[in-house]
Amino acid sequence: MRVVVVGAGIAGLAAAWELTRAGGCDVTVLESERRAGGVVVTEQMQGFIVEGGPDGFLAGEPELPALAEELGIRDQVVNQQARGTSVWAGKELTPIEEGRAAALLGIDAASAEVAAGFRSFARGMSEPVLALCQELGGIVRFAQGVAGLTPGGTGWRLAVTGGSAHKADAVVLALPVYAAGRLLEMVGVTHARALASVVYASSITVSLAYRAKQVQRRLEGAGFVVDPKSVGAEHATPLQMRACTYASQKFPGRAPDDHVLLRAYLALGDDDPAKAAHAQLAAILDIRGEPLWSRAFYWTRGLPRYPAQHREHVAEVRRRLSRLPPIAIAGAGYDGAGMSACVRSGRAAARLIAQLMPH
Repeated sequence: MRVVVVGAGIAGLAAAWELTRAGGCDVTVLESERRAGGVVVTEQMQGFIVEGGPDGFLAGEPELPALAEELGIRDQVVNQQARGTSVWAGKELTPIEEGRAAALLGIDAASAEVAAGFRSFARGMSEPVLALCQELGGIVRFAQGVAGLTPGGTGWRLAVTGGSAHKADAVVLALPVYAAGRLLEMVGVTHARALASVVYASSITVSLAYRAKQVQRRLEGAGFVVDPKSVGAEHATPLQMRACTYASQKFPGRAPDDHVLLRAYLALGDDDPAKAAHAQLAAILDIRGEPLWSRAFYWTRGLPRYPAQHREHVAEVRRRLSRLPPIAIAGAGYDGAGMSACVRSGRAAARLIAQLMPH
């Protein structure tokens, strides 16, 4: 049976992996970009491991270690090595509970979950993405954006940007809700418009490399958050930093010896984010001299923020999808924003499709 997975983020790749393991399916993954992973981006720079998107996952979540075991990279899972978070209130860094730090950043996780710490991968969070692409091989097709979706008989026709098309017996839409919603409206799922109320928060992450001797203040723990209520107008800048991770302390192997890698989180603005991040970090951490290099990642649509009745909206959309030829939705916009939740969502969508397919 022919199954098309739309989207090669971690949710779509997990769905494709689950379908291929189940057997009996001819799976194709269509991705509009020229790379897989979506917001999962890892770069190697001069001996540093730089994360553009998520840098880890909650240690208590089993989905990524289980996937890593299946992919043969379980030994690449690494534990957080520096713990503890501080808050910057304009004058000094004060240790706080990690649960409170998560709340200040709008992270939806229980204090106990955050207190258990985080894990990552030795070569960065893109490691499972690369392993999935290697295992899935040629079924992942890039620069193949889906522009239209039409039910036909017992299956689907997917129109691809540029004029080509694919026929499928079943579809997994592993897209952000603003993109999936448009396709679902084409097939008469009117309640899909409600999904547009999911707002994807914008942000910039800036990684900056320094020699250890440049940083005069001792780095305690894994980083700090900025309490917006405590930073008055006299301290505010157009690109006010929201948090900073001491990346080279949080996980092993992120920087060469005698070097420091910092990762700042800023709101979108018009100024140079690398320059703004360095200026603020230099003041807080007493950094002497310029960074060796900096790398900024812009996320105009990053983490989703769920509105009230989100679960009800998603449940209603899924109920309406059940009346159509086999189709499922998966990804951060529906069932949880972290990488673990995306893997869980993608695999659940694949299992649903397997149940719906004739045997």
